[in-house]
Amino acid sequence: MSQKILRKKQKRKSFEELNGTNNRFLISINVLGSAGPLRFVVNEGDLIADVIDTALKSYARQGRLPRLVSDTDQFLLYCANFGADALSPWELIGSSGGRNFVLCKKQIEPEDRMRETRPRMLAQKGCGSWKLWLNKSFKILTI
Repeated sequence: MSQKILRKKQKRKSFEELNGTNNRFLISINVLGSAGPLRFVVNEGDLIADVIDTALKSYARQGRLPRLVSDTDQFLLYCANFGADALSPWELIGSSGGRNFVLCKKQIEPEDRMRETRPRMLAQKGCGSWKLWLNKSFKILTI
């Protein structure tokens, strides 16, 4: 079995043993850029990472736009009612206290973005483009 399945089963068993119950509840997840919320039932002992995974699979199954990647590490889940901090993927969904959530794609760090886009920009413009820009700007000033 994969580690994800084992981790999920172990976490669920330990949570149910502590509480002696299996509480399930309906959650609503709004995906940024999508038309409406996703709604599905989760166990109180499910991990946030598993809830994100379920949301992404449900989103893809429904054929919603914009298309999203299925890597859970690229997304953050926020509680819509309580705060601006993202929930940790290792927390239990029941510990957040909320039923409404927002799913957002992680932003690329500015220095990583610069490393990715700078070579692409240089390749597109080529050498001498600054001369062209300078000449155009002087033509605008003289008119």
